Amino acid sequence: MDNFTTPPYFNLTMFLNIGQYRYLAFVLCFILYASIVFANVIIIVVISRENALHEPMYIFIMCLSVNSLYGSAGFFFRFLKDLLSSTHLISRWGCFAQIYVIYTYASYELTLLSIMAYDRYVAVCQPLHYHNKITKRSVMRLILLASLYPAFSVAACVYLSSMLPLCGNAIPKVFCANWPVVKLSCVPTWLNNLIGMLVSVTTVFLPLAFVLYTYGRIFFICRKCSSDFKSKVVHSCLPHIITFVNYSVTVFCDVALSRIDLESLNPFIAVVLSLEFVVIPPLVNPLVYGLKLPEIRKCILRMFHNPK
Repeated sequence: MDNFTTPPYFNLTMFLNIGQYRYLAFVLCFILYASIVFANVIIIVVISRENALHEPMYIFIMCLSVNSLYGSAGFFFRFLKDLLSSTHLISRWGCFAQIYVIYTYASYELTLLSIMAYDRYVAVCQPLHYHNKITKRSVMRLILLASLYPAFSVAACVYLSSMLPLCGNAIPKVFCANWPVVKLSCVPTWLNNLIGMLVSVTTVFLPLAFVLYTYGRIFFICRKCSSDFKSKVVHSCLPHIITFVNYSVTVFCDVALSRIDLESLNPFIAVVLSLEFVVIPPLVNPLVYGLKLPEIRKCILRMFHNPK
């Protein structure tokens, strides 16, 4: 009975049986992961080595790239192994470790987007106070806050889930997730649901609402300003808005998938939608910032033309 209620492993059931095509899938996914690593490392290196980019906005962008490397590593290392395997069993410890990494990655993304929105809000709406409010010390404090709260709040959720006696071990995803594990519980999960709701509100919905509020204020200010000012604001804020919309869509897809019966969906569509959450933002973010922000684009071109 003890072994049944505390399974030593979980079974990821959303992997499709594609036979010999799994080698092609492995190569394509490896190239995708290599592209994510390459694009984000380029952003990190460029911002780190260029003194002109040692400004708050670019420091936050570099933090986003670091987070992308962190989250994609937590997913791809295991996913690539599973693509070549005929069984998709993951140890209990490994599953909860993956849950922690992927959920903290998701939370860091939102908290970082929130402080980036605050940075743009002060720059546009309170330009005279920008250098007083957005100092090096305040930047470090914001980044520390954006890192520590998700780390501890997600740890609480994962700990509570790891303590549940489970009546099964099947997780209908291609990576471990908290809600499918909680649904396997043999006992009531009201405490998990309560803590999960509090964490979701503070790390997902409040940051989303804050970003919407700040960009709403920026839009309201821009309505009264000149076309030149509007153009500068658009060039500065557009990459952040694209990143925010892109991430919001992927988060919505993941949340929606966790609440519906995945068995009723086409397996291929279910897998693709579940992958959006951990694949698209890490790949798209560095491309958006590298192409849309001229300062970063110029530094990247200069670095490749003059590698020394």
